[in-house]
Amino acid sequence: MKASLLTEVGQVVYSDVPKPGIEQPDQVLVAIKAVGICGSDVHFWEWGKIGDFVVNFPLIMGHEAAGVVVEVGSEVTDLAPGDRVALEPGLPCRRCKLCRIGMYNLCQNMRFLSAPPYDGCFCEYVVWPQDYCFKLPDNMTCEEGAMMEPLNVGLYGATRGPVQAGDTVLVTGGGPIGLMALQSAKALGAGKLVVTDPVEARRQFALQLGATVALDPSAADFEARLRAEVGKLGADVTLECSGAVPALQQACYFTRPGGALVSIGVFAQNEFELPIWHIQSREIDFKGIFRYRNLYPAAIALTASGQIDVKSMITARYPLEQLQEALGFSSREKGSAIKTVITVGE
Repeated sequence: MKASLLTEVGQVVYSDVPKPGIEQPDQVLVAIKAVGICGSDVHFWEWGKIGDFVVNFPLIMGHEAAGVVVEVGSEVTDLAPGDRVALEPGLPCRRCKLCRIGMYNLCQNMRFLSAPPYDGCFCEYVVWPQDYCFKLPDNMTCEEGAMMEPLNVGLYGATRGPVQAGDTVLVTGGGPIGLMALQSAKALGAGKLVVTDPVEARRQFALQLGATVALDPSAADFEARLRAEVGKLGADVTLECSGAVPALQQACYFTRPGGALVSIGVFAQNEFELPIWHIQSREIDFKGIFRYRNLYPAAIALTASGQIDVKSMITARYPLEQLQEALGFSSREKGSAIKTVITVGE
């Protein structure tokens, strides 16, 4: 089969690799049709590592994927050839304590597609367990199916708040995850949605997708305008999606006493200062998230019903053989390119 391989930092090669086959009775063979480019893919391409994940070249990247089932194992009962599916890319051990209490996203033995040393989905075929392949309804495309992975991140952050009906929600960062978190908060019933991002194009996207107001954090009057929007007490729930230290530090002062601050964005720094006394004395619930759990069916249902729009977030498409060019585009156009999708096959 064909695959686009990361062979060294900054270099992707379109090449032939062995086609995988079903090895376990619960597995299915999926012909990949669409794969979204994640910021982690760009980071691996640019730097060859993310934190403790170091690429052992060559690596097939890509984990935001959907495709068509072409073959099923002997014990597969829920899927059949021809079904279109979205792949949940994390495969936990299903045996450890964290898995057994339902927190499988925190499994210490996780096999995650495209996280070294495991190959991902920028290729023609992937074998994956049926339990982590979710059938798409007829009114959803494979491109939308590929968008279920980043939607799960935003939706998980919003449910961790949790965002409740009528809440004022502050979303810091209007990139792909911020826009997913925005739409998730709206679907959960948020009454007012305030988004902050320094890029005009992203602020406009946020308004199109349901934000009440979108503010520029680099503006001279930003803090005064933000206070006017979230009120004297602050937002009921803040979803920090930028991964920018100043945004998180500032968010602590714009979340109300007894409210929730959910850290979703990934930070370049591992350690930095936060106003702990302010967080503690106001009883702000500070929460982190890591990936997601148990939300693929909900994400698919919200998209199929029209409550969440992922299609308009796809701003560029490239064929599999042009992954090198697509990564370069995604890196250069971080401000205006919301989501780039790689199409595979016809």
